[in-house]
Amino acid sequence: MKIITLFFLLSSSLLYAQKQVDICIYGGTSGGVMAAVAAKRLGKSVLLIEPGQHLGGMTSGGLGLTDIGNKYAITGLSLHFYRRLGQHYGPFEQWIFEPHVAEDLYKTYVKEDKVEVLYGYRIQSAKKNKTTLEEITLETASGGQTQRIRAKMFMDCSYEGDLMAKAGVSYRVGREANADYKETYNGVQLLEGHQFPDGIDPYKEPGKPESGLLWGISPEKLAARGEGDRKVQAYNYRICLTKNPNNRVAITKPEDYDPSRYELVLRLMQKKPWKTLNDGFIWSNMPNEKTDINNRNGFSTDMIGMNYEYPEASYEKRAEIIRQHENYTKGLLYFIGNDPRVSESIREQMQQWGYPKDEYTDNNHWSPQLYIREARRMVGDYVMTQANCEGKETVTDGVGLAAYTMDSHNCQRIVIEKDGKQMVKNEGNVEVGGFAPYPISYRSLIPKASECTNLLVPVCMSATHIAYGSIRMEPVFMVLGQSAAVAASMAIDRKTSVQAIDGRNIQKLLLKDPLLNGSAADVVVDDAQSSDVQITGDWNQEKAGSYAHSLLSTQSKAPAAVRFTPTLPATQAYQVYVYVPRRKDASSQTVFRIYDGSQMQTVHLNKEQVIVEGQTSGAWIPLGTFKLPAGKKAYVEITNEKADGAVVADAVQFVQAK
Repeated sequence: MKIITLFFLLSSSLLYAQKQVDICIYGGTSGGVMAAVAAKRLGKSVLLIEPGQHLGGMTSGGLGLTDIGNKYAITGLSLHFYRRLGQHYGPFEQWIFEPHVAEDLYKTYVKEDKVEVLYGYRIQSAKKNKTTLEEITLETASGGQTQRIRAKMFMDCSYEGDLMAKAGVSYRVGREANADYKETYNGVQLLEGHQFPDGIDPYKEPGKPESGLLWGISPEKLAARGEGDRKVQAYNYRICLTKNPNNRVAITKPEDYDPSRYELVLRLMQKKPWKTLNDGFIWSNMPNEKTDINNRNGFSTDMIGMNYEYPEASYEKRAEIIRQHENYTKGLLYFIGNDPRVSESIREQMQQWGYPKDEYTDNNHWSPQLYIREARRMVGDYVMTQANCEGKETVTDGVGLAAYTMDSHNCQRIVIEKDGKQMVKNEGNVEVGGFAPYPISYRSLIPKASECTNLLVPVCMSATHIAYGSIRMEPVFMVLGQSAAVAASMAIDRKTSVQAIDGRNIQKLLLKDPLLNGSAADVVVDDAQSSDVQITGDWNQEKAGSYAHSLLSTQSKAPAAVRFTPTLPATQAYQVYVYVPRRKDASSQTVFRIYDGSQMQTVHLNKEQVIVEGQTSGAWIPLGTFKLPAGKKAYVEITNEKADGAVVADAVQFVQAK
């Protein structure tokens, strides 16, 4: 009996120490969760590894005011996520949400699809046979236990790219020179965004260089514009606070609090006094009296220049950098609310806020996720660049769309001389947009074939610093994670490499089955689909604020209408939505006519019914539920009847009613 028991214990230990799956996904970020769900829905065995204890990365870590650019870019499971948030809050889609609501939803996804999640293990090493990644070894944070994972396909969905690096895949840290890829917004950029006004003295004793620089200012000299370096754009926390007294924990003095770190805030206030907290923070309101606070102006929540080591640092060094960012941020909040040199009105405003009792309950109500805006970036066969963002170069193997501005936070804080005076300036901020959604190449998600043939990297993907700044949005990571899971599944089924998969085949599958569960795809008719859109009267084509690439608008007094005719897959009830952009000159009402194949119904939409959340340019507004016939027999017509301002015809969506 003892021999049998010993054999059982040894077997159990071996099973725990080594595991075999079809697809191993490292990183429980938003992209990692959706990759795991997609792989399971495609019938593959999956292990999702999360080094921490939480799912969702920044989406559940405080970034509740979703950075998106254009809703047209968000598809599949990613779009499904925001619609399920809508089920929680009320609207059709919800793009502004509380951290715990997002994390609960990610947990629901992995539970529903029976995704196995391994928490608390981080990568220690990787074993390759030529170009095949065969096995990775994991360790607990304490180093007390290890586990080996073997898989047919691996995916790195971490923000840091640790699996990619252990697998020997080429990557880049920092900024390329503009000349490397014929760009104009990469490399050193001393621009005006989130900048100090002229004249802020950088020295501890104003006018006395011998007194030393204030905390947070680098002694480095400004390099030539466009020059490359290894500097990384600033990290910060997206801060969730609440003003609800019943849900509020006081903001107290953090460890190693040092008010001298915030001297530059005082000098900013002296130069331009604050009237509200929005003068120093992007203070965005969230549901249930909460916030998503982001960096604003010259000195705020970004801890500029303090993260250069992070991408390639040891786990211990990273933990130290994270702790420094946490203490810096908590110290800034405490300073604004308590330092007597801050105006009384600002201190009173700050004291109305505190940490929410119902968020991050296992981490003293503070987010466990530092915003790692950028760490390693893979260098694959195809590198996404500024030319892709601006539409000057377009790929045909796109497996997702990006739509955000080319965005970089500041990379360093230095001293410059202007008009004979020494002053502090930030360097590295870029915010350049105005372009349409553009495709992200499948080839940018895979390593070079000579380096690894069974690894996909949808988060630390192959892009230059400035292009990555446009792509690196949480909803896009979910789209790319799903596409990468489809590619991995295809490679397994065909017994081939990820490089042998054609991105166009991924496109076809996801267009047909966007949720990978056989549910019908929504039918969207956009104004640019000329074969499905009939225009009567005088309309102008515009780009600003549109869904997809354009919209039609009119302020004509003569009758005008745009008819959207869908091709519907079945005769049944459909929920019909119209896309309404945010604009000040909109008519107080718009008249819609819905033809169901036999009779016409009229719907009036008042301006007050159109609520556009946060950073999104528009919203899907419901017109109602209608039983519509299959084929091209029904239509929705947008008219300027009774209009007293601009009427917009952009897109109409038909969703099969459950």
